[in-house]
Amino acid sequence: MTAPVLTARELCKAYGPQAILSGASLSIHDGERVGLVGVNGSGKSTLARILAGVEAADSGEVATRRDATVLYLPQEPSFDPHETAREVARGGLADWARARACHEAISARIAAGGGDVGALLSEQGEAAADVERLGGWEMDHRVDAMLGWLGLSDPDAPFGRLSGGERRRVALARILLARPALAILDEPTNHLDVDTIERLERYLVDEHAGSLLLITHDRYVLDRVATRTVELDRGALFSYEGGWEQYLEAKAERLSLEARTEKNRQSFLRSELDWLRRSPKARTGKQKARIHRAQAALAAAPAGRRERVARLEVDGARAGRTVLEARELRVEIGGRRLVDGLDLTLGKGERVGIVGPNGTGKTTLLRTLLGDLDPAAGSVVAGKNTRFAYLDQTRSGLDDDRSILENVAGDRRRVTIGGRDVDVRGWLEGFLFDAAKQRQKVGALSGGERARVTLAKMLLEPANVVVLDEPTNDLDVTTLGALEEMLLELSGTALIVTHDRYFLDRVATDILSFEGDGRVVRYAGDYSTYRALRQRAERDAAVEASRREEAARPPTRKPAPERKGLTYAERLELEGLMDRIDAAERAVGEREQALSDPDLYAKRGHEVPALEAALGEARAALEALMARWEELEAKKEAGEQQAAGR
Repeated sequence: MTAPVLTARELCKAYGPQAILSGASLSIHDGERVGLVGVNGSGKSTLARILAGVEAADSGEVATRRDATVLYLPQEPSFDPHETAREVARGGLADWARARACHEAISARIAAGGGDVGALLSEQGEAAADVERLGGWEMDHRVDAMLGWLGLSDPDAPFGRLSGGERRRVALARILLARPALAILDEPTNHLDVDTIERLERYLVDEHAGSLLLITHDRYVLDRVATRTVELDRGALFSYEGGWEQYLEAKAERLSLEARTEKNRQSFLRSELDWLRRSPKARTGKQKARIHRAQAALAAAPAGRRERVARLEVDGARAGRTVLEARELRVEIGGRRLVDGLDLTLGKGERVGIVGPNGTGKTTLLRTLLGDLDPAAGSVVAGKNTRFAYLDQTRSGLDDDRSILENVAGDRRRVTIGGRDVDVRGWLEGFLFDAAKQRQKVGALSGGERARVTLAKMLLEPANVVVLDEPTNDLDVTTLGALEEMLLELSGTALIVTHDRYFLDRVATDILSFEGDGRVVRYAGDYSTYRALRQRAERDAAVEASRREEAARPPTRKPAPERKGLTYAERLELEGLMDRIDAAERAVGEREQALSDPDLYAKRGHEVPALEAALGEARAALEALMARWEELEAKKEAGEQQAAGR
């Protein structure tokens, strides 16, 4: 085991009566990539701030290795608003900048001819070595490259004028450029598109040399990046080796063990209490020991270890034959064409995920389909009975000065959901807000708690089309799971803009992909199916481009090869080739027919990648057989001509 970069011991933290940390301890070692998970409001961000030294614990200690630098990415970074994005990001290169300035100062002294030249040359060499060690002489180019890599198009924009997502990307670039011994990243994938998230995954695994503490709801990121997963649950930390999948398996085993232990304790209590009731006269002398054991068992009772999970449901409204239909839709903003010629028909039960780079127009398309914006051309027709429930990206519509209960229900205390009379307080408890929490003002909530309040308010109204714009931002994984289950049970229709690939793999029946220049393409299946189709199309395009390039080259003259007839073995091979070609063609046809089945994408989408791979193999085998047949036929013909010319 390598030496710890950071060690936290017996941390305690409370806000009023609510204990966030209760004796929590954690060590992070060199090269470890630790994922931190827990429900919204459990204190993950608080723990991150304490470990980063931004906030103090009520008790306990945090020790950082003397030579270790710890940098922290908060959910809302703050820097000088007048500095440009480039200047803020360049701040991550403070050590490099000092080494470069030192080298320049020494070089100026040498040029001026002052001092001991030999000593100055030695100092100049040391400063040059520091510059090389910290990244070399062209680091300014690396700053712009990192900003562009994270999707920031204008490095000269003042930090104060950037959107919240852009500010987070600049702050993330600053940390990645600095290469600290420990990077603490709080929800780094929020506001990143899928391609950028996948690049970040590869960077953190392949290029980030330091340790990592990663707070994220993105389960694929946890699976692909984390070497250990730590859960914060009721103030205590539980550590599991591996990423999300291994964490789930190990946690299930731990909870099962706790359940068995509790069952045994309850059995002991029942037998002891039964004895106490049946033997009132025997409670003297040595029998007092049994009473003490029973009292000790009662005192050891766990305080409600059952996990609280959100219960989400939508009050479905009856939908007509037409849910939503767009014809030749063109969407523009400021003369920039975002969508061009889109035909889209949504039917009952379809759950369409919308993906694409940031800034391509996904949210604008949603608002156009909802009728909030007018299209530049084409039409959008909603069915007569279509009712929308819309969760916008900014979680708008909440009053920070009013309580959770007032925001969700106003003056109402009972509401009708699906024909049932429901108490609003009970409804909010389904979103993990107990009676005391419901009186708290929304302005004091975490980002994830605000998202749950918005969901609770949105789902009160009857709807048959659920429209979600980045619903996974700030939500914990248990609430995401509840949202996924709600969508899977939804009898209506869903439109979902999200960068969460795990979420799309669970719920999407189709993917709507923004592919540039106003082109929006619909793919059947979940995200993994869409990704496989795109990658295959990109490979085919690369092969075709290579073929065109080869065809454009001037032909080179080669001496004609000596032509010979078939050998005996080749004649036998040629005679059997047609049967093998027929069998290969049947295999291709069977796989193409399987992939053309609509039920495959709607019900068995996970089978698609394997079927596509099998089809590719079958086609390759057929092409190889055809090529061999043509080769042998040509050789046979050449031999016959050679024989005829004699």
